[in-house]
Amino acid sequence: IYTGTTPVNHAIISNNWYDKFLKKSIYCVDDSNYNTVGNNGKGGKKSPNRMLTTTVTDQLRLAHNMDGKTMGVAVKDRSAILPAGHAANAAYWFDGGSKGDWITSSYYMNELPGWVKKFNDSKIVDNYLKHPWKTLYDINTYTESIADDNNFEEPFTGEEKPIFPHNIPKLRSKNNNYSIIKAIPAGNSLTTDFAKATIIGENLGKSAYTDFLAVSYSSTDYVGHQFGVASKEIEDTYLRLDKDLANLFQFLDKQVGEGNYTLFLTADHAAVQVPAYLQSVKIPANYFSYKKFKEFVNNITLKYFKSDALVENISNFQIFLNKEKIEALNLNTNTVAQKIADEVINYKNIYKSVTARTLQTTTFTTGILNSLQNGYNQKFSGDVLLIPDPSTLSTYYKDGGTSHGSGYSYDTHI
Repeated sequence: IYTGTTPVNHAIISNNWYDKFLKKSIYCVDDSNYNTVGNNGKGGKKSPNRMLTTTVTDQLRLAHNMDGKTMGVAVKDRSAILPAGHAANAAYWFDGGSKGDWITSSYYMNELPGWVKKFNDSKIVDNYLKHPWKTLYDINTYTESIADDNNFEEPFTGEEKPIFPHNIPKLRSKNNNYSIIKAIPAGNSLTTDFAKATIIGENLGKSAYTDFLAVSYSSTDYVGHQFGVASKEIEDTYLRLDKDLANLFQFLDKQVGEGNYTLFLTADHAAVQVPAYLQSVKIPANYFSYKKFKEFVNNITLKYFKSDALVENISNFQIFLNKEKIEALNLNTNTVAQKIADEVINYKNIYKSVTARTLQTTTFTTGILNSLQNGYNQKFSGDVLLIPDPSTLSTYYKDGGTSHGSGYSYDTHI
């Protein structure tokens, strides 16, 4: 949304991905060149530097010759940093853990503004965590969700069942203390509070220039992952988010003035129904074991190329080849990649497989291969890219909850 493009250009190919240059998994906004501002932890060693394009927020700053302010706010670091762009005045996120502070990175500044320190000192977050999470309305009126007590959700640590009410004061110590607020609707309320404090503290919307505040509500994502898209918890979270949005809009009308601001509302993704739930109602869905799949791929390379050391990493439904090993064996990378792509299509739950070379030399104009191509970055993506069957998740989610990340409409339609 903010870059106006896809990973083929902006290069953020996932939240985390295998970096074939560093030979390790990396996180999209980690940056050891910068330090945490706001506490002594490592949560602020971040920047937008892995994003290779500008954003609408960057372009606004450029258009005003760097006058006007751009800020990003979210409980998730990446959701504050990337929308705010490279030229942002600030991005703030919630650090959780033992302190529960909003922090930033030395990429933006060397010290928190007074208003942020004041917000942290107020410990508003403690007020939210004093109360159990109960449904906003009578749970019997929640008709957009399945039964509260089911086998498809992941309870909080220390909880016997994932059902209402969730005793947050009792559970917080076993769920990384302040971080539990990210996974309940109060995380969105806290984000609203901080967004309002940002507008007041920075006097946004009052100058001769256009300011931009990028706010991401991340708790819907945390709740969705843990409880699934058909849960009472996610229904309650959206009912409460509706009230948080109303709160913010009414504040904007009063603080900035009706007609003096432009607002857009969108989302980054949806998610699949919990596969185990789909299976229970006889709809095709599956879980995918990366460990078993890697054994399968290694057997392919052993059979055709006499080596089971040609694959360096398999993650995010991508296969990264060991170029040094392939070269040492006088093999051709494209030949190895194509053979793997031809063979893995026979593996259960792999729906399509395509090599990087194919994506570089063929244009897919429609369908899921078009989505895959838009998400493929020649420099950073893998050598073989895979599309699983619909409603297929990693076995990581077999104990409950759900995820997203495919090109299927249940993930991409918002």
